[in-house]
Amino acid sequence: MIRLGDLEITRVEELSTPGSPALFKAWDDEVVAAAAPWYVPDYFDPATGSFSTSIHSWLVKGPGFCALVDLGCGNGKDRAPPMQAFGGLATDWPARLEAAGARIEDITHVLFTHLHVDHVGWATVPDGRGGWTPTFPDALHVMTRIERDHRDPERGAAGMSPARNAPFLDSVKPVLDQGRVDLVEGDETGYLPGIDFIPAPGHAKGQMAIRFSGGGKTAICTADVMHQPIQVFRPDWASGFCEDKPLAEITRRRILALAADEGALVLPMHFGGTHAGHVRRAGDGFAWEPLPEPA
Repeated sequence: MIRLGDLEITRVEELSTPGSPALFKAWDDEVVAAAAPWYVPDYFDPATGSFSTSIHSWLVKGPGFCALVDLGCGNGKDRAPPMQAFGGLATDWPARLEAAGARIEDITHVLFTHLHVDHVGWATVPDGRGGWTPTFPDALHVMTRIERDHRDPERGAAGMSPARNAPFLDSVKPVLDQGRVDLVEGDETGYLPGIDFIPAPGHAKGQMAIRFSGGGKTAICTADVMHQPIQVFRPDWASGFCEDKPLAEITRRRILALAADEGALVLPMHFGGTHAGHVRRAGDGFAWEPLPEPA
């Protein structure tokens, strides 16, 4: 557990899996070798040629609230190519949430950094009639208006394929239909005690990062600004999942600079190995400093 004054932050893992360097078109083994002192073996295994990746939520407890940041893939979701790896799962994530210190009914807020398939899945569970119902019926679900508009087939996603629209329809729309949603701009300060939103577009059009503050310390959940810590070393490397790669790089450099200058603990959404750490300035660039103990 990470403590920032009155805030308690705990990682709740849904799954971990090897990842392929093919995620990065610019992948260069020589660059990885230069980063080996901190990147190998915690994050990258040269023997298998794969890096470690994780899909998880962050549970945040504070004065008067109990919030989850992002909701993974969910169980039993039907996912067609190219998203088939995120479908048909049967994990014990709810039990892991309880082990982390929160029951379903304890959650007051769900904070979505963005609405990609691997961030919204546990928003709904089967309703017993072939459909989906909100997992957290009493929680307020917070998302940016830009993301809602961009993903909704009745709005910006009208031209997308059924496969691309499925995560919105089975995991987001039931929550919207219930009405327990707050559409934000993604730049709010003090949305909850010790919680600010930071615009972070590029990977997703309406993505936001989240800053946590307390006890004179800060942490930043960087959403999918980075998928792998090698991107701290090479912020020009965009993932294949980034929707606007040039903008994603601009955002990545801005968030890295913010984290370094604030001395903030960085809480990414997909780092395997050691899941949290600090960004330090190193010459004209940045370096990654994992936490001594895994988060």
